[in-house]
Amino acid sequence: MLSENQSSIHEFILVGFSNTPGVQIFLLILFLLAYVLTLCGNIIIITVVQLHQQLHTPMYLFLSHLSLIEIGHMTNTNPKMLVDFLKEKKVISITGCFTQLYFNLFLGLTENFLLVLMAYDRYLAICNPLNYTTLMNSRTCRNLSVGCWVGGLLAPISPTIMLCQLPFCGPNRINHFFCDLVPVLTLPCGNKSFTEFFFFLFTCSMVLGCFSLIVVSYVKIIVTILRMPSAGGRHKAFSTCSAHLIVVSIYYGSVMYMYVRPSVRDIRDSDKVVSVFYCMVTPFLNPFIYSLRNNKVHEIFKLMIAKTKKL
Repeated sequence: MLSENQSSIHEFILVGFSNTPGVQIFLLILFLLAYVLTLCGNIIIITVVQLHQQLHTPMYLFLSHLSLIEIGHMTNTNPKMLVDFLKEKKVISITGCFTQLYFNLFLGLTENFLLVLMAYDRYLAICNPLNYTTLMNSRTCRNLSVGCWVGGLLAPISPTIMLCQLPFCGPNRINHFFCDLVPVLTLPCGNKSFTEFFFFLFTCSMVLGCFSLIVVSYVKIIVTILRMPSAGGRHKAFSTCSAHLIVVSIYYGSVMYMYVRPSVRDIRDSDKVVSVFYCMVTPFLNPFIYSLRNNKVHEIFKLMIAKTKKL
């Protein structure tokens, strides 16, 4: 991936969280438990949506795609991190590092696009209910979902290739627990002003662009809800949006803190904690947020438990 004359190093060292054995064992158990619960929670969401006909609606289809993305997010970072907790020297090859970085960007951008799509779905359902089933039919829903994945897949290719072409001559220590964009950008040799400016524009256009579309959608949704004459109608409309708003707040709060920066600086411990939020906490919480606040999912879970007891 990197030619010999471009780079004098062939691997990176991940600093991680702590070198204290007791702390590493505690974090290993904590993150392993979070990983297993995240996999189980999101797999259950995908399975329930696929198996129950009454959940074959745009909102739940998008939710199953979101669960698949969250599984990918955790799997991209956690297995390597869990193994590193057992090692004294946490090493990753340059190829492995850029592969991990690409998939982090790919999954992150796909999630950005999907959250916009979910906001647009709620906008159509609340602001244009009479035409909702026509505008968001199964074919349109499927094409928009595929578009999110394809957009997320293609958008990071050029930035990743550009980053690969930069010379890396040392130091090779990444002050993070995985190969993320911001810490890797601190490592290339020479003047990085143009590279930092390019990636600042890239992250701003992707993150702030998607966030702005979500804000616009919810401003229109809130205006429509406040005009509803019935208190029950307002409550029902707000309840269909609340889970998505919680996820958007957690996700974009951490992502904007990490990526929307005019210049790259060294990663601090607080930055690692913020990274944990969008890489681990959000994927862990999503199944609980969406299932705990959704009556239809509650009913299906109760039905599944009742059938299990009869067996």
